[in-house]
Amino acid sequence: MDKIKSKAIELLLQQDFDCLAVGVIDFKNNSYYCFELTRDQESPEPKYYFDLASVSKVLNLAASYLLHPELFSEEMKLLLDHRGSLPSWGLLDHSDWKEVLLSYEIKESSTLYSDYSALRLMLEIEKKAGVKLSEIVKSYWDDELLFWKDLQGSMHCPVTGFRHGKAISHEIHDPNAYVINEYTSHAGLFSTIRGICQSVINLDRKTDFVASFKDIDKNKEHRFYQGWDTVENLEQTLAGKGCSAATFGHLGFTGTSLWIDPKIQRGAVILSNATKHYWYDKNGINEIRRTLGEMIWQL
Repeated sequence: MDKIKSKAIELLLQQDFDCLAVGVIDFKNNSYYCFELTRDQESPEPKYYFDLASVSKVLNLAASYLLHPELFSEEMKLLLDHRGSLPSWGLLDHSDWKEVLLSYEIKESSTLYSDYSALRLMLEIEKKAGVKLSEIVKSYWDDELLFWKDLQGSMHCPVTGFRHGKAISHEIHDPNAYVINEYTSHAGLFSTIRGICQSVINLDRKTDFVASFKDIDKNKEHRFYQGWDTVENLEQTLAGKGCSAATFGHLGFTGTSLWIDPKIQRGAVILSNATKHYWYDKNGINEIRRTLGEMIWQL
């Protein structure tokens, strides 16, 4: 682990962003190791709450399917795996975002990664369950995993960009989640590195999903599997070279990622504020993802 930390320090110093946290989850022993870095120093106690961006999708929707598969109709499963034919993205308005999403017909299609699909699925889950999505998923959350509206001013949040000339901190970066200003499924969760590692362990304790996914590479028919993204190119994957074909997880726009290799029962978590200055340049964070991921799988 010291080599991983040294490499992380080296790589962070080459970036235009300034916060990075890394976690390694051991599902065999229900434990994890993590560290957090800023440009100036290593934090002795991880304390930054990172905008998880689209990693929120698996913590909301994939987790809901694991916890309550009985809620999901075939149409909802299409939405879960981004195969329900909804557009990938578009700017929504606070006044009618639900009406817009509900106006689309759900029909089987080829995979099209879609924030609209994730939001529509949230509405379908809530209608079926009779409760808010947040009430379903909070059952496995650690105390340091939070909805962005529940962040306190005293909590440290890295700057993830700028909106209307002001730094984005303690607020969601995603424009639709910000405009909707309510709980959303596609983005909106913040966490410390400890919080996300412990929450995923809690979810596995409840559902045993890591062991049950060990043959995902043989069972999947499409890119997404029960809401999780999967590895398609073992040599180029952003999960890092050396993981198995059964590896699954998700990326987040702000520079976050969560990958799990069920063959070795290990998870790799990377959190950052890669969008602080140059959201359109992913080369730096992708090098970090691949390099540290490869090192984690080799432990």
